[in-house]
Amino acid sequence: MSAALSVTNPRTGEADFRITPVGADGMQAMAARARAAQPDWLALGAEGRAQALLRFADALEAAAPSVIEALERDTGRRRIAGQEVMGVVGALRGWSQLGPMLLAGLDDADWTKGRAKPHFQHRNDHVPYALVGVISPWNFPMTLSFIDTVPALMAGACVIVKPSEVTPRFAESLRPVIETAELSDIVQFAQGAGETGAALVGVADCICFTGSVETGRKVAVGCAQRLIPANLELGGKDPLIIAPGADLDVATTLALRASVLATGQACQSIERVYVPDDLLPEFVELLTEKAEAVTLNSQDIARGHIGPFIDPRQSAVVAAQIEDAVARGATLHCGGLVRRDGGGHWMEPTVLSGVTHDMAVMREETFGPVIPVMGYGTVDEAVALANDTEFGLSAGVFAANLDDALAIGRRIRAGAISLQDAALTGQYFEAGKQSFGHSGLGGSRMGE
Repeated sequence: MSAALSVTNPRTGEADFRITPVGADGMQAMAARARAAQPDWLALGAEGRAQALLRFADALEAAAPSVIEALERDTGRRRIAGQEVMGVVGALRGWSQLGPMLLAGLDDADWTKGRAKPHFQHRNDHVPYALVGVISPWNFPMTLSFIDTVPALMAGACVIVKPSEVTPRFAESLRPVIETAELSDIVQFAQGAGETGAALVGVADCICFTGSVETGRKVAVGCAQRLIPANLELGGKDPLIIAPGADLDVATTLALRASVLATGQACQSIERVYVPDDLLPEFVELLTEKAEAVTLNSQDIARGHIGPFIDPRQSAVVAAQIEDAVARGATLHCGGLVRRDGGGHWMEPTVLSGVTHDMAVMREETFGPVIPVMGYGTVDEAVALANDTEFGLSAGVFAANLDDALAIGRRIRAGAISLQDAALTGQYFEAGKQSFGHSGLGGSRMGE
């Protein structure tokens, strides 16, 4: 049996929870349970599975206070914890309604005659992967554990989820919920770190992974060795272009919100802002004024705007990028320091100007509440700067009107472009979205 792992509370810095990792033998046993249950799960049909997902949604809603409490301890966030849990309730109900209609439209009802040989006929029947493995990260533990899981269940697959070892508490709170919904063999959670994730890659028929580029490459290699699909959503360095003629009051508000919401610990967070040279001084002044009004909630989780770094190691990465930028000539307008309040790691919104693309803060994923602002001369230059990255997750454009924003947005190489706003992929799931460049691989996890 693997040795137990200690888990740190992000608000207190105390190791107040322990998990026992699932090893290779344990994963084999979980996979055997899932594979034994999957034929009957598939045989329920789309309507039967939809009813099961509705039971799951009802059970989760009834248990929401306890699950939210566990997720709050995982992430140090209360409001977002509630949004995550109730968002999964909504996803279960939404897919239970939409899934049967989509599945009914997939398979051919009639035989189709061949073009060259019309005496031959064919039809298509879609078959789900029997066992889908989901490896989820620590920044939105509940949301990203279920964003692939729910549609996979609707399609007729069984699922094993490996949550992050940084945020495992919520998964334990879900076990009685899953039992109440009578889905214990259909959806399972396997606690552990990298070895557990590797074991899951070794037993699943398809892997859905959310996390860093470095780990994503390892997952991709493991899947390639077994010749199974890997759907990867990895890092981002999302740009926001403020176009000439934009309303700076609105622009600075959305730039702030899209950069520091959830302490900037979101894949779709804005991490680079480009502003016309003639608007740059006013933009930075107004942005700094608004950033300085944002407060930490270190003293009271129910008050304030910015929560802690969920993984304290990330605060060191963010601090190093800020130090590098300042050492290379960037100007720090506010924030920039890691605070140790109550044992957690915290940072106030940080505004930087005078940044260039030879700085780590403009090239590497930050994952913190940092807003580097850079001027540009022409829209062509802004687009070139936005595309000067190995990533291509998402981006934003804010212009004088929607048509101007759309014209610019179509030139940005990224999977989802928010127009007249930013970071909308964290709030809107109906649109399909691919990941460009090093930001991912495989089909869309959003949309139909």
